[in-house]
Amino acid sequence: QSIVDPELPLEIRVDTDIENNRIIISDTGIGMTKDDMINNLGRAESGLIGKFGVGFYSAFMVAEDVKVISRSALDASVSPHMWNSIGTGSYDISELPSESDISRGSKIVIQLKEDAIAFSDDISVEKILKKYSNFVNFPILLNGERVNTVEAIWSQSPSSVTDDKHSQFYKYVANAFDEPLDRIHYRADAPLDIKALFYIPSFHTEKHGMARMDPGVSLYSRKVLIESKSPDILPEWLRFLKGVVDSEDLPLSISREKPQDTALVGRLRKALTRKVIGHLANMAKKKPEMYKMEFYEEFQFFLKEGVCQDFDFKEPLSKLLLFETSKLLAGETTSLEEYVSRCTPEQNHIYYLCAPTRELALQSPYLEAFESSGREVLLLYTNIDDFVMANLAEFAGRELVSVDKANIDFGSNKKEEKDDDDTTPSLSTEEADAFCKWFKDEALPDQVSVVRITDRLTSSPAVVTDSESGAMRRMMRFVDTDGSQEMALGKQQLEINPKHPIMIGLNSLREKEPPLAQVLAAQVFDNCLMVAGLMGDGRSMVPRLNDLMLSLVKTATQEFPNPPKPYVAPAKAEMIPDPEMVELAEKLERGELRPPPLDEDEDDEAKDEEEMELNWIDDNDDRTKSTSDDQSNKK
Repeated sequence: QSIVDPELPLEIRVDTDIENNRIIISDTGIGMTKDDMINNLGRAESGLIGKFGVGFYSAFMVAEDVKVISRSALDASVSPHMWNSIGTGSYDISELPSESDISRGSKIVIQLKEDAIAFSDDISVEKILKKYSNFVNFPILLNGERVNTVEAIWSQSPSSVTDDKHSQFYKYVANAFDEPLDRIHYRADAPLDIKALFYIPSFHTEKHGMARMDPGVSLYSRKVLIESKSPDILPEWLRFLKGVVDSEDLPLSISREKPQDTALVGRLRKALTRKVIGHLANMAKKKPEMYKMEFYEEFQFFLKEGVCQDFDFKEPLSKLLLFETSKLLAGETTSLEEYVSRCTPEQNHIYYLCAPTRELALQSPYLEAFESSGREVLLLYTNIDDFVMANLAEFAGRELVSVDKANIDFGSNKKEEKDDDDTTPSLSTEEADAFCKWFKDEALPDQVSVVRITDRLTSSPAVVTDSESGAMRRMMRFVDTDGSQEMALGKQQLEINPKHPIMIGLNSLREKEPPLAQVLAAQVFDNCLMVAGLMGDGRSMVPRLNDLMLSLVKTATQEFPNPPKPYVAPAKAEMIPDPEMVELAEKLERGELRPPPLDEDEDDEAKDEEEMELNWIDDNDDRTKSTSDDQSNKK
């Protein structure tokens, strides 16, 4: 079948006329006959809206009059027609002379209302075209100049798109200046038609207290924008991704029909999320350095947020998490799968410890028993980690357990160690029972609910255990930005080390110095709260610490009322030479003076001394020789 004006290029033209307050939209497409106008724009006999629907009739929201002039491209003998309406429920269709200078295609002339003059301004129209129609396949010309110059590279084959095109497109869709860390170019035909292109930026803007990011992926259908920065196409924890999703299965009017398309969008969302998680898992396996040092260092918070919020993908996300442990060097990390692979068969739990830093974690009393039993502990440093562990609850059939839990079974190694320590000074069973009762009923009746003896501690005096409020308080601090929701601290369970010198000494002081023992007990308890992360404001301890230091100073001054003064070396006196001695020394040097001769008695005495010295030397030689001979005989 012949086409009218086959040499005409396929394009869309938009012309603004601000002087006459109108906008003209035309194309060189297939055009319409009179019957096509009736079916597509409206039925004359009933006044019903045609197939073009409310999309076309929305023009009357800003127009006083709308004219559609069209010539069919399929039959050159058919005259062009003009459809005209003022939007009151009726329209007219008139035939135009066949010799009219009207090419194939359609032209829409919109006479704007007085309050809609912005749509006749080329700057405003250009912004709208670039936002919604920038990726339409055909050229769009605004007043003769093309405005859609960016390629829809997501619709192209992934192997045909160069790195330079990806870089330019990423900077366009993300409004960014950096280069992307990685990209996900995904195409599928079943069960849904999906063309997606996602970019992982090299950094995100939420760190250091900056504002929460908006979603970074826009939704298209047939390259026409449906929803910019769509909050529904991906879960919220993937808001750091930038890019586009295009699906021909979505109707163009989806932004007005979301309730009807909820199921379709939900299926699309799950398919895309599954693809992103699979890509990250592949990166962790094939590019571990890139995953650990670049991606995970920057975006681990979003993965942990996904574990807490996205129940459908909690399990695969947990496999992407990395942690330091008590057995690895600083900076080295491990996954939960790797941790489980190192567990002994009898270990049925995964242990973790929350602390601000690695240094504080390794100094924690809670690690003492794990070190002696050889158990590995995950070290968690951020507040959101408490949420992560609470939401995961278990991994690979092993329960996630905080090390501050009471009654942890440390196995046979701990029991053998207990037998080896029998000679260590310790409170007897009777003393321990009385001490625990005193601690609970007299020293801290309002702070502790249970006080018991434990063998889990080696170098620390006490710890609090089973503190449900501990994790809850850390979670509250995470969500409470202004500090207005401080959680009241309930009674705690205290476990004490009966072999620690502080506990042994405190037990003695509770009868000899009850007031001092009360102060020390309160300080021991506050130390435990600090270690467990339960101390709200450490300044409350300052008066008590001052009292303890004052007691220590008084005790020291009573034992040493007159402490010895420190030794100070005397200053060296300056030597003043004697003038006569100087003169005498100079004469001796010049040979002008000789020593006086010895008299006979002195001479004989000197000879006798010389002979005695020689005889002493000979005797020593004889003794040395004799000793040597004796040693030789013994050998």
